[in-house]
Amino acid sequence: MDAKTYAQQAFDKAGTVGQVYWVACGGSVIDLYPAHCLVEQHSPSMESGIYTAAEFTALPPARLGEHSVVVTCSHSGGTRETVEACQLAAERGATVLAMTNNAGSRIDNGQWPCWIYQWEDATPQLEKPAGFTIVFAAELMRLQDGYQGEEALVRGIGQLDGIIAAAKPRVEAELGPRFVELCQSHDFLYILGSGPTFSQTYGFAICSLMEMQWQNCSYINSAEYFHGPFECTEEGVFYFLQKTGGATRHIDERAEDFLKTHTGDLMVLDSLDYGMDAVDADVRTYLDPIFFYEMNVSLRGVRGKAFDHSPEYRRYMGKVEY
Repeated sequence: MDAKTYAQQAFDKAGTVGQVYWVACGGSVIDLYPAHCLVEQHSPSMESGIYTAAEFTALPPARLGEHSVVVTCSHSGGTRETVEACQLAAERGATVLAMTNNAGSRIDNGQWPCWIYQWEDATPQLEKPAGFTIVFAAELMRLQDGYQGEEALVRGIGQLDGIIAAAKPRVEAELGPRFVELCQSHDFLYILGSGPTFSQTYGFAICSLMEMQWQNCSYINSAEYFHGPFECTEEGVFYFLQKTGGATRHIDERAEDFLKTHTGDLMVLDSLDYGMDAVDADVRTYLDPIFFYEMNVSLRGVRGKAFDHSPEYRRYMGKVEY
């Protein structure tokens, strides 16, 4: 089934949808964030909440019930916290939709609908979790709210495949060497971003760099930069800014203007410089995160080769008890 069909099934089961909860861990919860933002900013009738799975079960929302739709994702299919979140949601009478790359895994157990996605380099963005959930959210809002932005979103997601294919070699060639140089000369960096793209600011830090490269770093929301973190800005401190082409671009620009005059070790990845200007401005806010994810993959790959550290290396994940 496609995203629209899953949305129709969820709508039919829940009746009037009161809440949509997006629940996962790590890289999977990052994929759900743009859809969460879309519902939060465009639905007058649905509350949207996004949770890391362990907190969803420890501190479940009071409104979780028969009018709730709970969308979860576990790439491996075996993430204990995410499976437990599905079970809790089902027990509360919510409509559950799970997603995984691993058919027949713990989360794909027949207790709730489960969409099995592909994760190959050539897989279209419409068929990956971020694109799928954006369309799912848009269709749910069309059914309940009469939302009219779905066609533009689908068209924009379709454009991403060509934009990303053209941008990746450019980013690797134009930004990769400088990124490697700064990683070699700095033990630590800060990563900034805003709006829906902040999900990929967070993801670049915790997944691509901390998990896959063992690079110490921290993520900062560009909107919060001037409310404390900018006091650490000085020469010799490495900052990487993910500059969105969406609705919060002015927030990133404010941070960029300050950083340019207070540190020489600033890198800026501007989505508009690498093709996202071709995407309708009305939907670019929600599609920029998909673009930034793919660029993050490219940059961690360049860093991994330079440091002889494959992104597949792990010290603890899946190797020790935790």
